[in-house]
Amino acid sequence: MTGLRSHPVRDSAPRPGRAGLVQPVAAVLTDRIDDVAVAAAAARMALARRVPLLLIAVMPPHVMPPHVMPPHVMPPHVRRSSLGPASASVQAVLARVMPKVGRHATGYIPEVFHLPPGNGSRLAAAKELLALATRHRAPDVVAARRAPHGLDAHALIEAAALRGGPYVHGIAPAAWVPLRSPSPFTRRPRVTCRPALGEETLRDE
Repeated sequence: MTGLRSHPVRDSAPRPGRAGLVQPVAAVLTDRIDDVAVAAAAARMALARRVPLLLIAVMPPHVMPPHVMPPHVMPPHVRRSSLGPASASVQAVLARVMPKVGRHATGYIPEVFHLPPGNGSRLAAAKELLALATRHRAPDVVAARRAPHGLDAHALIEAAALRGGPYVHGIAPAAWVPLRSPSPFTRRPRVTCRPALGEETLRDE
C-alpha cells in the first residue's frame, strides 16, 4: 500500500490529527498485546480513506478520593493531565501502537475512555464507548475479538446493532509461533571440507 502523495510527510513520526468534520477510523486499545494488530488494521483503513485514526485508550473507572476536588471544579490543566489523553497511563498505552501507526503515516486523534463504575448492564461499557466514537463522527470501530471489560468485538457489534451503528470490525490476534531449537538427538548434516595440500578430508557426523 502506497503512502499519501498529496500530503508528504517529512519524517515517520505519527502526528496528531485535527478533530473536526473528518470521519476518523476508531481503534479500541485495551492495554493488551492485541492492541498492535487492532491499530495496524485501523491504520490501513484510515490510510485508504485518507482520514486520521481515533485511538481510544480504555482506562479503569475514575474514582476520585474524598480529599480531592471533583473534576468539574478542577483547574483545566490539572483535569487534562490527570484524566485526558495527556496522562502518563494513556500515553503508555498509545506508545505501544505508535510504530504501527507511524508506518502508515496517518494522523491520529488521542482519546481516553474510562470504564463506567459499578456493576452496570452487560453492554453498558460497549454502548458508552460507541457513543464516544460517534461523538468523533467515526463510522467504523476496530476492536479485538477478545478483550476485557465487555469491550470485545462481539459485545461492540451487539451494542452497535441496538443503537444503529457504528460499524464494528473484529480483529483476530496474530497466531503465536514458538521458537524452534534444534533437538540434541537430531542428526547433524554431513559437512565435507575441501582438503588443503597435505590434509585429509574431514567428515562431521
